[in-house]
Amino acid sequence: MSEKVRAEDGQGHGRPLFVIHRGPTESQATHAPVTHDYAVLAFHTGGSSTVEQRGQWTLEEGDVLLIPAGAPHRHLASRQSHIMGVGFCPVCFLGDDASEELLAPFEHVRSGAAAVVKIPEGRRPFLESLLRELRHEVEREGGGTFAIERSLLTLILAEVARAASWGQRAGASDSLVTEALRYIERHCLEPLSLRDVAAAVHRSPAHLTTAVREATGRSVQEWIIAGRLSEARRRLLHTDEIVAVIAERVGYADATHFIRLFRRAHGMTPAAWRAHYRHGAPPVPG
Repeated sequence: MSEKVRAEDGQGHGRPLFVIHRGPTESQATHAPVTHDYAVLAFHTGGSSTVEQRGQWTLEEGDVLLIPAGAPHRHLASRQSHIMGVGFCPVCFLGDDASEELLAPFEHVRSGAAAVVKIPEGRRPFLESLLRELRHEVEREGGGTFAIERSLLTLILAEVARAASWGQRAGASDSLVTEALRYIERHCLEPLSLRDVAAAVHRSPAHLTTAVREATGRSVQEWIIAGRLSEARRRLLHTDEIVAVIAERVGYADATHFIRLFRRAHGMTPAAWRAHYRHGAPPVPG
């Protein structure tokens, strides 16, 4: 991918987890590779499509494409493709050893393993049923229950992990950007700066800034903010914590600063965002 990478947002209206259901579609190549701050699992249930992500992949019925957060990729073509899938915020699902296991398929891909997994024919109906159930939960009036969404996501990723044959990671070592993004995901809710991340990956702040910006289209600080706001949106949607408490939980002692950042990113205050989503409606800027 020689073109400049562009950061992209918008899927799921900022929800911590959203379901993808598309098809049949016919389309041509996007103009440049993009990244986003959520991980995506795309299960092809018909037709075919071609994507570029550390190589070129042609996906057909039964294939799952795994796109880790921050991974540059682009769509090349679709031919009557039907896709069911899920996107989610990694930061929102971290916190214990079980979470690390949950994210293992994406970590394998980040470290150089193939981005495509073929699901055995006999297991495909079950995977489809899990995705349909997850869609039903997410779109339930008043919003889904996070514990149920997490359980269904765990089952979906377990199906993919069992179908994969990664063995040892294909990459000899993780790239600098991969290490930095992984560190940010696991520590962004703590006090964290560019200097902290650079020290963790044994590079200078200037070197890390250039590497991350060129590879993902975002700065290190933008990735830290994205992770914090993702967890904030999860708490706004699934808890009754007041905004000041949420601000502190995601790394901001100053609630006013948190509200300013949130409004800049989403066009509304955290309280307004919560009010819209609690009623199952997409947010309206204001």
